[in-house]
Amino acid sequence: MIRLVWALVVCAVLTQIAYPLTTGTTRDMVTIAVVVLLAAAVLVHAVLRRGAVWALVLLGATAGLGIAIELLGTATSVPFGSYFYATDRLGPDILGVPAIVPLAWTAGFYPVWCAVSYLIERSRVPQDRHAVYRIALAAIGMVGWDLYLDTQMVTDGQWTWTSGNPGLPGIPSIPYTNYLGWILTALLMAAIMEYVGRRVDMSSTADRRISDAAPLALFLWTWLGSALAHAAFLEGDELRYSAIYGFCVMGVVGIPLVATWFRERRKVPVQA
Repeated sequence: MIRLVWALVVCAVLTQIAYPLTTGTTRDMVTIAVVVLLAAAVLVHAVLRRGAVWALVLLGATAGLGIAIELLGTATSVPFGSYFYATDRLGPDILGVPAIVPLAWTAGFYPVWCAVSYLIERSRVPQDRHAVYRIALAAIGMVGWDLYLDTQMVTDGQWTWTSGNPGLPGIPSIPYTNYLGWILTALLMAAIMEYVGRRVDMSSTADRRISDAAPLALFLWTWLGSALAHAAFLEGDELRYSAIYGFCVMGVVGIPLVATWFRERRKVPVQA
């Protein structure tokens, strides 16, 4: 089954690589395919690595909470600010929110969660502080991912902001309230996974022999691949700025993650 995870990961990456080469309805189909493939990859991995019940908690904490927050956001402008989705572009919708959007929350959250967990479990942070650090770093990683995601999708016209609040320098079309909303939402998702997920009995269904290599690869691909795509391959002035912002904010997790991985590799004894 782990081969299925890697097959889904490879297909998702190849589909993302094809994204800059497409336009119009074809690009919309590619966008849907990317989300479906990524969500499938992370959910299958979560079931294999952490068990079916934990994966259900993940789906509820991300997709379930995600659609609730999106419906609240489009109806009341809380917590992200005023925005609306384009119609008839990303498939069927739920009260104006494309049904594919909740799966994007799942697809984005799990690789960040795995990257943060890998980092913290190998750090000098005291065991009793792991939860606080994991929740905080997961929220930072998610905001970094959104700096790529929102700018790319707004540039493509998938959703539009009508808020009059200012945005970040170079990205005026997205108000600062969006990032505040993402911080709050990501903190809540991470808290649910930390305090509910760790109480799930994974002993009977999880396979600890499976590593987190696949979601970690997705994290690194998202962090570095998105920066390159926004800087060089996608059209849009704001994307040049999101390449920098996303790289720096996701780098709060990504840079120490890479450093820790190299340090761990140096500890592996060389076979004679």
